[in-house]
This record gives sequence, C-alpha cells and structure tokens, in this order.
Amino acid sequence: MITLSKLQDVTRLKRIALNAQKLCTDNPFGTGQNAIQKAVEHLGYVQLDTISVVERAHHHVMFSRLNSYQGDMLNALLQKGLIFEYWSHAAAYLPINDYRFSLPYKHALKSGQTHWHKQKDTVLMDELLTRIQVDGPLRSRDIESTNKNRSGWWDWKPAKKALEQLFMEGDLMVCDRTGFQKTYDLTERVLPSSISTLMPTMEEFAEHMLDSQLRCHGLVSLKEVTYLRRNAQLKKAVKTLVEQRLADNQLDAIALKNGEIYYLAKGALEEPLPRLSKSLRILSPFDNVLIQRQRLKNLFDFDYQIECYLPEAKRKYGYFSLPLLFKDNFIGRMDCKAHRKTKVLEIKSLHFTEPSLQAFSTYSQSGNKQLLNDQILNAFVASFKKFMLFQNCETAEVKYTNVSGLKEQLYARLA
Repeated sequence: MITLSKLQDVTRLKRIALNAQKLCTDNPFGTGQNAIQKAVEHLGYVQLDTISVVERAHHHVMFSRLNSYQGDMLNALLQKGLIFEYWSHAAAYLPINDYRFSLPYKHALKSGQTHWHKQKDTVLMDELLTRIQVDGPLRSRDIESTNKNRSGWWDWKPAKKALEQLFMEGDLMVCDRTGFQKTYDLTERVLPSSISTLMPTMEEFAEHMLDSQLRCHGLVSLKEVTYLRRNAQLKKAVKTLVEQRLADNQLDAIALKNGEIYYLAKGALEEPLPRLSKSLRILSPFDNVLIQRQRLKNLFDFDYQIECYLPEAKRKYGYFSLPLLFKDNFIGRMDCKAHRKTKVLEIKSLHFTEPSLQAFSTYSQSGNKQLLNDQILNAFVASFKKFMLFQNCETAEVKYTNVSGLKEQLYARLA
C-alpha cells in the first residue's frame, strides 16, 4: 500500500486522472468523425440529458475534447451502427463493441429480476413490435395522440412506456435521434451482424468494468468501478478481481489522507507527468470527469452540485453552473444560458471561488481588491469565445461576477 505521505501532494494523482479523461491536451483524439468514435470508445459512455439551457450534455462533452466537434457527428455514428444508445448509470451513447455488456441488465428486466416500469403492458408491447416489424422504424412522436378521448395503444403515455420497456429489454434499439426525438427499430435490423451477443459471465463483466474504468479514469476506488450499479454479485466479482491483480503485481493501491483507497496500473505513479494545455475548459455538469462527486472532492477538493434540482432560494452558484477547469485545478463555475433566437450567450453568474484560484490572483495596491491575473483571464476569454460559437451565439451578456472589475474586463475583451 502506498500512502499519500510518500507523495508531495495530489498533483500527480490529479494529472493521471485528467490525462485518462483526455483533458490535459487539446484534440487528443485528432479531428473529424473518426476522432468522435475514438472518444466514445475511450470514455466508455457519453451521457444524454434533456436540459438545454446550453448545448446538450453529449455534444458538450465531445466539444470539451474535440474543438472540431459538430452537433450531428454523434448521430451520424449512431446511424452507422458504430455506437448505440442504452442505459449506463444514466441514458448514454456507448461503444457498439460493448453491446454484449448491456445484456445482463436487459435479461434482468425481461425476466422480472428487476423492473423498469413496475407494471408492463405486454399486449401493447406486442402490438408495437408487430407495427415496427411490418411498417418499419417508428418515431416516438408517430404514436402521439392529440385526441384525449382516444383509448388503446394510441394513447401517448402507455405507448411511450411500452416503447421504453421494449427498448430497455433489448427488443428495440434507437437507430436515429433528431434532437431528443428518438426513432426505434427492431434490434435485429439495427445491430451489426459482427457484434457479439454472447452473454458475459460475471467474471468477464467485472473485467470489462475494471479495465474500462482504469482506462478512462486512470485510478479508481472499488465503489467507483461499479458506480450506481446495484448488482451485488458484480461488486463481489470486481473486488475479487482487484485483489487478484494486486497479488499478481498488476495494480498499485494508494491511500488518501481521508482513508479512501484508489487502485491504478502498476508503475503509473512513476511515469512522467503529462503536459498540460494552457486552455481553460468549460465543462458540462454531466461530463465524465465530474459525474462522481465524491471523487471530485477526494482528488480535486472540488465540492460540486447541480443546483437545477434545488429550489431557487437555495441555489448558490446558479441553475446550471458549468465547472471551469484550468490546467489541473477546478477554479470556478459559470451559470449561463444560450438565447438562441437573439444569438446571445448570457453569463448569469461567474464565480471564481475555489481555493486553487489563489495561485492565479493578484491584489490591488490597497490590498483589498482581488483581481484576476492575465494568465487566467486570457485563458477564460479565449475559451468563452469558442464556447459562444459552439452555442451558435454571436454576442455575450454578463450579469454578475464575484471578482471586482471582471465584468468590465470581459465586456472590453469580448466586444
């Protein structure tokens, strides 16, 4: 066991984690459509979410790692059968080669071991399957009813539940997605014939989970490997696998000051630290690097919460604050909204509040006014301009910042 006292600080751990997430350098996967596929395969999943005050989460995650990303690229991969949509810890795009690892959950739902909807309408499900088999792919909006007096499977709510149940059980796959409008087709017509449909053993599933988490996170705790998965057998299999790899000298274990134990590839701590980009990254709240909040606190001392689920009076940083990553520190949050009709990107609030910000701050001659130095200011402005274009916005509006004089500086530099 390696203890943190043998390291000067957590810088090396942070750098390993960020490098695994491909956030240390610009365009780590290259450019173009192939780069998008490589990114999904490396990250293991890209979360989908309905919130659209700025560009949706799956597009945002790609943009944070690929400057050339355009909003139709992920759907193009979906249409080609190179990725598929299913449930990870949430709705997500997943690498098509990982399809077989979605089968245990589908089997559990179909067999009744667990539930998606507690009561499923099997008659309606059969009717929908028959319609799709005969008429071809079905968009969810194709079964919407504007007549409230209609009954049967034309009613939207029961039909929507039946479609979701068929999708979650594996009879249907999403073959196209326009915005948040999904098109469903039979799995046998969507899934490429070259993709394995062999049910993984529990040992294979554990190996897949551990290897994918080490690949995209660099270092992991036991509970992070099976994050939000309620499968006791899988958790046990992962623990057994980690213990075996420790015994075989394939992994190192490191204890943080709070007692949390992380595992990483043997010798990773001795590798040269990866270089850091000078870019500041404006991240989605659903970015892969952020989704496990305790991990953020353990490694980066960053206490983050999505406040859109809180009553407005209890919000501290805003409805949908976006974390700001500079080099290997999270230094603030920005709550903003894209007004698409007027092409204005509004900064509702901009907070530079994290302890690590002290390294990038200066003070006025009176000593009582904190200013943002040019290094961090230039990095923020450069990234915000790109982010503004990504939102298809042309101008910016700044409502509030917690740094004296910053609002005026931003207007001057963004003009």
